[in-house]
Amino acid sequence: MPARLHEAMRYAVLGGGKRLRPLLCQASGIAFGADRQALDRVCAAVEMVHISSLVQDDLPAMDDDGLRHGRSSVHIRFDEATAILTASALLMQAFMTLRHTPVPLARQALLMEELARAVGPGGLCGGQMLDLNGLDTEVDVAALDIMYQMKTGALIRAAVRMGALCAGRSDEDLDSLDRYAAAIGLAFQIVDDILDVTQDSTTLGKTAGKDARGNKPTYVSVLGLEPSRCLAWQLNERAHVALAGFDVRATYLRELADLIVNRLH
Repeated sequence: MPARLHEAMRYAVLGGGKRLRPLLCQASGIAFGADRQALDRVCAAVEMVHISSLVQDDLPAMDDDGLRHGRSSVHIRFDEATAILTASALLMQAFMTLRHTPVPLARQALLMEELARAVGPGGLCGGQMLDLNGLDTEVDVAALDIMYQMKTGALIRAAVRMGALCAGRSDEDLDSLDRYAAAIGLAFQIVDDILDVTQDSTTLGKTAGKDARGNKPTYVSVLGLEPSRCLAWQLNERAHVALAGFDVRATYLRELADLIVNRLH
């Protein structure tokens, strides 16, 4: 592997962040007794895909942001071409990692399909396209919800499902986890929208106030600040309700749901 590409990949992946998606994957897998070694690989794959999307998101052709996790974005620290290659390399590395996950081959295929669906046109990529198309336009809450469920929610949903899939869970369990993931995925993005207008760049680790300056539709711009806060807490409650059928095994999932909205304090 070229040394510069390897350096950029390490810079991107090891540069900090909340690690929410791998934590959700771990919490879901632990709830159902998944093999820890398998979970570690799946979590790494999920995080590499997430970081790949952030590297792309920061590019001048996308959000054009020079700050990520409190330091220079990859295209600033290196260059745009290296950033593009880094994003692609991390995406491919994620699927290579899944291929070597110690689960049956049929389950490996399910994990790869889950991740591919989250990234593709019906997920992260499609959501980013809707986000770009929404600049300088008025959108309603329904359109915003669809965009966020694709751009942010799809990978969160995949992380939760993939943890459970490591343990070979039933469709009934996955349905409950889907409702949980839909609630926290939207709550996470709403909280981000709120923090973008209430915190500074140093606290956020990325450029604050950028959505408003770019005329980007958000829940705060569409609903207002306080209604957005209320909705985030309602979604937190919805997440807890979705886990009502699970016992103490889902403790970590419940705590992560709370962690997402507690960022508002």
